Amino acid sequence: MLRSLFVALAVSAVFAGVPSNEETKRLMDHLSDVEHFKNEHHNKQFDHDAFLGEDQAKTFDQLPPEESKRRLGVIVDKIDTDKDGFVTPVELKDWIRYTQKRYIDEDVDRHWRQHNPNNEESITWDAYRKNVYGFLDEMDQKEFKSPDSEGFAYSALLKRDRRRWHYADADQNEALNKTEFAAFLHPEDYPGMNTVVVLETLEDIDKDKDGKISLEEYIGDMYKPEDGEEGEEPDWVKQEREQFTGYRDTDKDGYMDEGEVKEWIAPPEFDHAEAEARHLVFEADSDADEKLTKAEILDKYDLFVGSQATDFGEALARHDEF
Repeated sequence: MLRSLFVALAVSAVFAGVPSNEETKRLMDHLSDVEHFKNEHHNKQFDHDAFLGEDQAKTFDQLPPEESKRRLGVIVDKIDTDKDGFVTPVELKDWIRYTQKRYIDEDVDRHWRQHNPNNEESITWDAYRKNVYGFLDEMDQKEFKSPDSEGFAYSALLKRDRRRWHYADADQNEALNKTEFAAFLHPEDYPGMNTVVVLETLEDIDKDKDGKISLEEYIGDMYKPEDGEEGEEPDWVKQEREQFTGYRDTDKDGYMDEGEVKEWIAPPEFDHAEAEARHLVFEADSDADEKLTKAEILDKYDLFVGSQATDFGEALARHDEF
């Protein structure tokens, strides 16, 4: 909870289910904590986080390819609910929704136990603040003055959490029940929290703190050239510049204000799971029949589940599933 809301690129279908990385951004945060596109390169870690759920993705990251493929085959059989030998975009969308719900439910349960060991009906703000930020009370006030200091950074996070708590507290009694606490932890999954998600997004990108997002702030949030990298910007960055001036900045004043940011990150009727399912089908559908066989999925196992990456921490095996 000490981290700020980390947001990621989203995709939307532009033809035949093909997503484009210059389309709507910051919509699929709840599918994964990694960026869907890293500079112009597609980030497969995002896809298998979305497909498996983040915790199970960590397990697969530790597996050799043979075991990864075996377990993926077990999952494919579960996704194919009508047992016709094909995984359709609808079945894949339903699976992604299931894995996300499981991840959120487990994450909320874990934090609920941590902050509410006696399983009371609610957690008060004072108790949460003491548990998470109580160490700030012991710090010298000088630690809060410099923008580069640890105290200053944690103080800013405290204010951010306090505001998010206020928005999650539906009955405004300064305490959160488990449903409200879930909205506090995962605001992107609760429509009533859209306002605070927009505010946090605006604050993250608005580097000069003038309350709006310039074109350079918009581009700088998603594209940072590697050290020493020179030359022309990638085509997708040029397209994002065109998106900003031609579409994001609706009043053509050179900036995105709060309302324009909301239209950008929370367009109505955008289905994150459907967009990701369409993307995965497009990537793996070798015969272009808009559905996947087990063979097609296994052929692209690295897209769906990754393999042998060891930098995501200890594996959390789910032996009951395999």
